[in-house]
Amino acid sequence: MTTLHIAAASRWYGNVVAVNDVSMDIGPGVTGLLGPNGAGKSTLIHMMSGFLAPSSGTVTLDDRPIWRNAEAYRQIGLVPEREGMYDYLSGQEFVLANAELHGLPDPGAAARAALATVEMEDAADRRISTYSKGMRQRVKMASALVHEPSVLLLDEPFNGMDPRQRMHLMDLLRRMGDDGRTVLFSSHILEEVEQLATHIEVIVAGRHAASGDYRRIRRLMTDRPHRYLVRSSDDRTLAAALIADPSTSGIEFDAGEEALIVQAVDFGRFTTRLPVLARDAGVRLLTVSPSDESLESVFSYLVSA
Repeated sequence: MTTLHIAAASRWYGNVVAVNDVSMDIGPGVTGLLGPNGAGKSTLIHMMSGFLAPSSGTVTLDDRPIWRNAEAYRQIGLVPEREGMYDYLSGQEFVLANAELHGLPDPGAAARAALATVEMEDAADRRISTYSKGMRQRVKMASALVHEPSVLLLDEPFNGMDPRQRMHLMDLLRRMGDDGRTVLFSSHILEEVEQLATHIEVIVAGRHAASGDYRRIRRLMTDRPHRYLVRSSDDRTLAAALIADPSTSGIEFDAGEEALIVQAVDFGRFTTRLPVLARDAGVRLLTVSPSDESLESVFSYLVSA
């Protein structure tokens, strides 16, 4: 049972704090590291993979520090977001080089098996410079799998993949998790994490914001206060009806938008009561739209929750 343990880990660059006092455990199965772009996901993954030292705190693999621990690399496979590939090599040569670096007894067989796992046998002899983004992702995956690691870390692995490639990779990662491997992948897309991860860790602005299964994270997001932009045929009358309803906590008029900004504290009740209240007051609804539904606003709420 291979487990990554992150304890009060921080990483800063001068005055910039990329990861701030993060603690979490990543065990067997598939874990999704969820957060907006720039949240610190890549920095955290680089510390987990031993390529970056924490400025404070610890990152360990089965209670052994990962930083400057060459033996840990035998257990870890990393698929970075950045390319970092040698375009003049073929896919076969690229994966074979990694197999040889690991000192595998039969590097050629290991490279062929890894390429087959990601369905890249037909293009293995082509130069990487001719590959699409999705093909490059799959060759990076093969390179990370060539030594059959017990821990696999993937940074935004679905970027650039077409739907078929995406489904194949999801199936592969799911099987690896079911086999008892420790798989962690980062994403800024909630739906990707929902489809694949059995456990979710949320990171925002370098801080650990939430932890749990998908249903718990979704519930935290759904239960948070929501802001809605509402235009109607009679904003004053509608505002009076809404402010008296317990589903709202505040209403203001946005002169620039010429609309009401409604703070809804009971998301479910508000969505059902709004049309009823408007009808009873004889008001026609013209626009109803969320005004704070960006991932950044959702995740920032989780940080303060």
